[in-house]
Amino acid sequence: MPSTPLLPQLLDRVAVGRPITRGGVALVPVYIPQNLPERIATGEGAGVEIAEVPNAEVARLSATNVGNGPALLVEGETVQGGLQQRTLNVSVLVPGKTRLDIPVSCVEAGRWNGGHEFTRSRTFAPGPVRRSKVDSVRENVRRSGRKASDQNAVWSGVETTMACYDVGSATRNVAAADEVFERDTPRWRELRKLLETEPLPGQCGVVIFHGARVVAAELFGDTDLLRAHWTPLVRGHLLDAHDEVSGRPSLDRALRFLRRLGRAEGEVAPGVGLGAEIHLRSGRVSGQALVWEGALVHASAFALAA
Repeated sequence: MPSTPLLPQLLDRVAVGRPITRGGVALVPVYIPQNLPERIATGEGAGVEIAEVPNAEVARLSATNVGNGPALLVEGETVQGGLQQRTLNVSVLVPGKTRLDIPVSCVEAGRWNGGHEFTRSRTFAPGPVRRSKVDSVRENVRRSGRKASDQNAVWSGVETTMACYDVGSATRNVAAADEVFERDTPRWRELRKLLETEPLPGQCGVVIFHGARVVAAELFGDTDLLRAHWTPLVRGHLLDAHDEVSGRPSLDRALRFLRRLGRAEGEVAPGVGLGAEIHLRSGRVSGQALVWEGALVHASAFALAA
C-alpha cells in the first residue's frame, strides 16, 4: 500500500536549528508546522498502566489508559519489570479509558520470572535494537499485517550493544550496557551534558549526528510530547556513541535526511489504537510513523549505514 502524502507534505516544510554538540555527538533541533487535533498525554504522567497479558507471552503486553484523553506510547520506549524487559515495536495512541494489547520485543533474553507490572526505563532501546526491530516490523506488516519483530534480529542488536561495552549480563539485559556506559567516566562526563539540555520553544524533533554522520531522527506532534521523552530518548541515542567520532554536523544533511524519510516507500496499516501507521524504507533510511487526524504524532528514523 503506498505511503500517504502527509509525510512528504510535512517534511518538505521542516526547519532545523543550530546544533548542540558535545563529545562529537550533535542534536539538531527540528521544527514542523502542524497542529494536533487535541492534547495527547505521554510519558510517566500519562496514566497508562503496562502489564503482562493474562496468558503472558513475549511479544505482547497490556496497556490500560486510565485517563479520559488519548495517551501516546512511543516506539523504542523500554519498560522494565514484568517477566522480562521489553521495548515497544510501534508507537501507539491509546484512547481514553481503554485497554489494548501492544506489540513488543524482548531485550532481556535470559529471564522469564518476576512480577507482572512494569515501570518505564530511564533509557530508550539503543540504535542497533531499534533499527533491526523497525525494519523487521515493516517486513511483517508488508507480508501479513502483523506488527511482530524478528526477535532474533533484536537480540542480535542487544548483543552488538553489549559487546561495544564489553559487558556481560546473566539475563542478557541490554540495560547492563547503560550501567557500564555511566562508569566510562571521561566519555560519559562529556556526553551527559547533552542530557542537561531540553527542547527549545517550538522544537518538536531532533536529528542525531555522530560526527559528520546522521544516525537517526525523532519527530513528535508538539514540543510537550518531545519534552516528556527527552531524557530517556537522548540517553538511548548516546548509548550508541561508544567511540570517539570526528567531523561536524551539517544542517543541509539533516534536512536531506528528513526529506528522504518523507519520500521513502511506505506500508500503511491501521494503528494499534488511534490513527494509522506508516512503515518506511528506502535504500538509506528505515523508520516508522504514527499519524492521526492529518497530523504527525511520532516518527522515528534510522540511517541504514549507521
